[in-house]
Amino acid sequence: MLAAFADVSIYQLLLVAGVALCASVLGGVAGYGSGALMPLVLVPMLGPEPVIPIIAMAGLLTNSGRVFAFLRHVSWRRVVLVLAGATLPCMVTAYGYTLLTGKAIQIVIGVMLMLTVPLRYAMRKSAMVLGDRGLVLGAAGYGAAVGGTVGAGVILLSVLMAAGLQGAAVIATDAVISIAIGVARLSVFGFAGAIGPQTIAFALLIGLVAFPGAFLARTFVARMPIHVHTAILDAVVLFGGAVMAFGALGR
Repeated sequence: MLAAFADVSIYQLLLVAGVALCASVLGGVAGYGSGALMPLVLVPMLGPEPVIPIIAMAGLLTNSGRVFAFLRHVSWRRVVLVLAGATLPCMVTAYGYTLLTGKAIQIVIGVMLMLTVPLRYAMRKSAMVLGDRGLVLGAAGYGAAVGGTVGAGVILLSVLMAAGLQGAAVIATDAVISIAIGVARLSVFGFAGAIGPQTIAFALLIGLVAFPGAFLARTFVARMPIHVHTAILDAVVLFGGAVMAFGALGR
């Protein structure tokens, strides 16, 4: 692990750890945000190629914290339905990610980050109501989006809420699904040779620092004004996504 951090300063590691903890708390409160914020510090530091594998691996630990913190709220039936629809599309697009160049990856990540904000508002405004079949179909769309990019968590949240989940049940069910989808993504990335020592080292750093964030978030869920968090997060994601995408176009 020390060798993997050889080209990274202690100040950069502290920045990654600080953002990981903040993103974990924010994600635990709203159910999304952690995967959207980490690329803003990882891409300038490591380049775009290892970012999605790092986030996928770190997400196993981050979401494990949410599962332990909110375990009694998990809707296991909806977990099964979402995984039935999402797993195969996720693995297909994850493999597609491994075929992209660094510039293309950076553009995809930046554009997806910018799209998450209007997408979330559009899905909320539509006030969808999904039965079991609609949940599986919506999960397929989520799976296709999450395999090779970041920010697709807003799709999963909207699908789960449209299927009747609210509050802590959304966060808990989302966390269990995200762990299973993370394992599927990592199996593809590992098969394609996209996971190296640096990927593992940064994923462990982010995951271990972020793990307690879920328990901090649990204390804020009933108190923190969600609209304040959402507005700040939207602004950061839009700005970061624009910088990333236009920076790649200018390379």
